[in-house]
Amino acid sequence: MKKLFYLSIMFLLISCSATKNTVSSQLQDNQTFLLTEASTDPTYGFSEKNPIEVGGVDKSEGPLNERRFLNALAGLNGERVSYYRAGSCCPVDSKNGFMGKAMLDNYRVTWEGAKDTVSIYINMYDSGQLRAPVGFTIKK
Repeated sequence: MKKLFYLSIMFLLISCSATKNTVSSQLQDNQTFLLTEASTDPTYGFSEKNPIEVGGVDKSEGPLNERRFLNALAGLNGERVSYYRAGSCCPVDSKNGFMGKAMLDNYRVTWEGAKDTVSIYINMYDSGQLRAPVGFTIKK
C-alpha cells in the first residue's frame, strides 16, 4: 500500500507543473551541462539526503536535465560514463513538488575499467549549484 501511495505521488509530481526554478549551470550543448567544478563533499549525489539538484520540471525538462548532468561527467581518468535510470525513490521535501513532496531519481553510473556501478541521486524539482561528484571528473 505504501509503494502504491509513493507511485501515485510520483505520477502526480511528473504531471504537475512546479514553480519556477533555474539551473545555475550553462549548457555545453543541448544534451550536456557545462560543469566547471568538482565537489569535495563525499555525500554529494551519493546520498538521498544530498541529491544533485538539476531542476527543470517547471519547463518539462526534468528528465532531460538529469541526462544533461550525467552527460557532463567522466570517469576518474576522463573515461566516458554510461548510466541507466534505476527508478524513483526517496520522497524529499520540495516547494516545487506535489503537496510539498518530490521523488528523487536514482541512476546507476559506471565507466570502462570501473569495478562496479555507483548510485547517483538526482532531484529534478529543485535547482542548485552543479558539480561533479567525488570520484568523477568533468567531460572535456
